[in-house]
Amino acid sequence: MNLRRPSLASALAAMAIAASACSSMSHSTAGSTGTTGSTTPSTVAPVTGSLTVFAAASLTGAFNSAKPALIASNPGLSISYDFAGTNTLVTQIEQGAPADVIASADTTNMNKLVATGLVSTPTVFARNKLEIAVAPGNPKHITGLADLAKPGVTVVLEAPGVPSGDYTRGVLTALHLTVTPKSLETDVKSALTKVTSGEADATVVYVTDVSAAGSTVSGVSIPDADQPAITYPIAVIKASRNQAAAEAFVQSAVSGDVQKALNAAGFLPPQ
Repeated sequence: MNLRRPSLASALAAMAIAASACSSMSHSTAGSTGTTGSTTPSTVAPVTGSLTVFAAASLTGAFNSAKPALIASNPGLSISYDFAGTNTLVTQIEQGAPADVIASADTTNMNKLVATGLVSTPTVFARNKLEIAVAPGNPKHITGLADLAKPGVTVVLEAPGVPSGDYTRGVLTALHLTVTPKSLETDVKSALTKVTSGEADATVVYVTDVSAAGSTVSGVSIPDADQPAITYPIAVIKASRNQAAAEAFVQSAVSGDVQKALNAAGFLPPQ
């Protein structure tokens, strides 16, 4: 399935109930989110009720940063997040876990939910890049991915199915590099913890994870020529009990307060 960023006009045509939600939760960009650049004042009541968002672990900082603004413009709304590896979240949804929105770090996992009819049409809301995370000061003098294959360098990666790990293995394969990790972690946060605790010398996570970790790690860039295409799709879960709020959150991730928080955290825009 080709993921595409819809215009607000098409989104409203697809689900009329989203009209009120999108205007209120994305109050800073009420009106068009397509290419016309037109805006209209928000005059519709804010969304209310409970909203549960399942989101990739790499989105933790940005989504939490956006929460105060979302609540301020929707005082009757209660938002809860469940952050984990995307593959874990998808499995939970397939098993019936109650949630309203799924924000994935890759299209592969999201397409599993599309194929089973559990989500509405996904929309790409962000992009990212990979980066090597090492101990502060880079004591092992790691300069690139090739150094991860050297003897004496302890590496952890994310497990198969976890988007960051799959992205990394794809890059390593393309570069004909063989890296034997000490362990395979459940998500990027777990992988970073192994580095910050001294259990590993290096891992590969997203640029935004290295930035969020601050002084606890140092980052080693991966050339753009070696970067995979990392896209984050988001979708409303069809079993959601709060479709209006779910649609509004999706819209905010595309062009509202959530998108602003993503930009501040270093995520790249969807286009």
